[in-house]
Amino acid sequence: MLGLAHGENLIVDYDSSWPAEFDAERARLHKALGELARGIEHYGSTSVPDMPAKPIIDILIGVEPLGAWQVCRRPLETLGYDYAETAGVPGHFIFGRGHDKTQRTHLVHIVAYLGDSWVSNLAFRDALRRDADLRTRYLSAKRTAARSAPHGRAEYNALKNRFIADIKASLAGQQGARQ
Repeated sequence: MLGLAHGENLIVDYDSSWPAEFDAERARLHKALGELARGIEHYGSTSVPDMPAKPIIDILIGVEPLGAWQVCRRPLETLGYDYAETAGVPGHFIFGRGHDKTQRTHLVHIVAYLGDSWVSNLAFRDALRRDADLRTRYLSAKRTAARSAPHGRAEYNALKNRFIADIKASLAGQQGARQ
């Protein structure tokens, strides 16, 4: 199952088709954006094997400079994406696509390539992929957030982002200690 109604917060079991869904979408995005996209990565819970998630493929696109996001708008719209102007994620320009305007299957987050958001989001994804205890704790945080805010993504995101921010800060501290 891929897709979730706007505002609904439902965590489903991992679906082994999610990586292939991303690969197909990455090919479409690469064809439409070409060299504008310096990087296209699958991130979020659907990118972590065996991780229950909201059934929406999250995609991180890195552009340089960040102002190039505007040049991406028309090509993304030709692929069926619409700009989520009020998404409210600092430094992210977000576009959604779905079965219709009431359901999302894919979310594209355009960020500065190799910028803080690019690096921290991919570090968080990679940490989840390699650390079973972290996956368990994150899943608990997501389920608690979904129960507390079953409708309305802003509140759900705010609740789980407290956990994410702590983990990202820890990862950044570990990276700094290694350098």
